[in-house]
Amino acid sequence: MGRRRLRGCGAGIDVPEKAQPFGQRSKKNMSALVFGKQVDVQWNKGDRYRRIVGKVMVQPSDCPSCPKTLDAGLAQLTVGLAWWYRKYSKDQSPEDAGRYEFAEQEARAKRVGLWADRNPVPPWDWRKGER
Repeated sequence: MGRRRLRGCGAGIDVPEKAQPFGQRSKKNMSALVFGKQVDVQWNKGDRYRRIVGKVMVQPSDCPSCPKTLDAGLAQLTVGLAWWYRKYSKDQSPEDAGRYEFAEQEARAKRVGLWADRNPVPPWDWRKGER
């Protein structure tokens, strides 16, 4: 398959908006994971904005000879820079949904990233307030 630049979003997660607390940090972290790298996107649908929604797999930065085994969305959850999007968990495999749920729970328990805030506002609620 040819190389091309795509606009899309990670399946199973939602990230803070740019103007929202942790928005810039989340974007910077995702960029560090995927920008300028070849990725595999496992997808089977788009969203209403005609973006591809899929699981983004990338080569771990500490292993240049490894295959693309790092799930960028799961990595965002692990460091507390995304929410697991439970509303769409039915679109994930049971294994992925379990991993994502656990990663968010662990980040919350450790109070890392946006979970350091006492009352972080999910992006879907933030967007309602911005309208």
